[in-house]
Amino acid sequence: MSATEADVVGQNPVAPPEPEPTGLAGLYRRGIDNVKSGNLGVLPIAVGIVFIVVFFSFKATNFFTANNFDNVIIQMAGTAMLAYGVVFVLLLGEIDLSISYVAGIGAITVAELQLPGSGHVVNGLIAMVIAVVVCALIGLIQGSIVAFVGVPSFVVTLAGFLIWQGVILQVLEQRGSIIIQDRWINYTASYFFSNLAGWLIAGIITLIYAVTVVGGVIGKRRARVSVQNPGLVIAKLLGVAIAAFGVVAITNHARVPHGLPLAGVLVVIFLVVLTFLAKRTTFGRHVYAVGGNAEAARRAGINVPRIRIIVFMISGGRPRRGAGRIPRRTRDRHSLQRAQHSRVCERRHLRRHRRHPPARGHARHDRTQAAGPLRALVLARRVARQLHERPLPDLLAKRTAGCDVCGSVDTTRNASVADMLRLRRERTARERLQHVGGGIAERARFRHPAG
Repeated sequence: MSATEADVVGQNPVAPPEPEPTGLAGLYRRGIDNVKSGNLGVLPIAVGIVFIVVFFSFKATNFFTANNFDNVIIQMAGTAMLAYGVVFVLLLGEIDLSISYVAGIGAITVAELQLPGSGHVVNGLIAMVIAVVVCALIGLIQGSIVAFVGVPSFVVTLAGFLIWQGVILQVLEQRGSIIIQDRWINYTASYFFSNLAGWLIAGIITLIYAVTVVGGVIGKRRARVSVQNPGLVIAKLLGVAIAAFGVVAITNHARVPHGLPLAGVLVVIFLVVLTFLAKRTTFGRHVYAVGGNAEAARRAGINVPRIRIIVFMISGGRPRRGAGRIPRRTRDRHSLQRAQHSRVCERRHLRRHRRHPPARGHARHDRTQAAGPLRALVLARRVARQLHERPLPDLLAKRTAGCDVCGSVDTTRNASVADMLRLRRERTARERLQHVGGGIAERARFRHPAG
């Protein structure tokens, strides 16, 4: 065989890999691949939130109102602060079951430090800082047991849950109701910005986010790194701007309470700070490393016990709304005054009913000697007179803070409430008449059968 006839043996030609799609097509392709592989990410959470919103929109007619939107922001502020702290614990693969009652310890600390006549009265801001320090020390103790003794975090925090629950019950049982009188503490839940201040805050938030994103893009271009999905970057900028200005527009449209709540702004501030701590600092990278593989992190030179202790201190000392949710038995001064006024008005309402008892709804309660159809006419006339003499109070009149019974509180009610109460009262009167008249007619038919 000649050299020219020899076969040349080599590798088969391999087609080059297809480039990954970019832009919206790339996002769609990655989303489909994640769903097929079971990596759903935040999709279940988003679906759950949508389901909750739809469910309560059918259950409550005032769910999609500006007033309720303001209330939701205020009520979720404390829970959001708790969630921020426990996220770092979950990144380590641990759990903290005691965060609720540790927050209660912080609330009692604030309430005791601002109590007049206690001998240790301090400013509300200082009291909240001291409460955060106390909660961080509790986290230090629990984290040290987990890191150095080796007790599972589930056991340690469950014991802390029971211990701090007992402490709270013991303190409140001895002290009773604790009135919050410091204005700085009450501001964390009851301060609302003006319309102009709300628009300025929305603009500042949008500007800071835009500067951060654009700075990141410029840094990648200087490092000659391609910026993937520029459309997604623009969509994020527009989304944050629409969300910020939309929230301010809704809260400014609310009547009571009116304006952007301070609690919502605090939630956004801590979100930004803790996100920066987790993603842009050495401590945050160490937290992710320990959570991924603690032994590998230890061999890489990371002080694993120190990271665990700091994380539990963050979970315990995370600043809550008013340094923790105020326990059920603690009230501020205005809430106590409203409750006292409500009890006084309820007693007046009961005395008024004793003097002028309402008409009975059944024939056997009537003391008149009228028999047969005449009794139904007497009862019908009495119910009509009762409705005429006691008309429904005007719930639309201007009211001050006071009581629901006398109609001097609840500035959030509107005409729909008045119409609902009026229709309910009329329906009750009609049912009484039908029930009484039907019962009497039935007995009359048995007593005097036809024919």
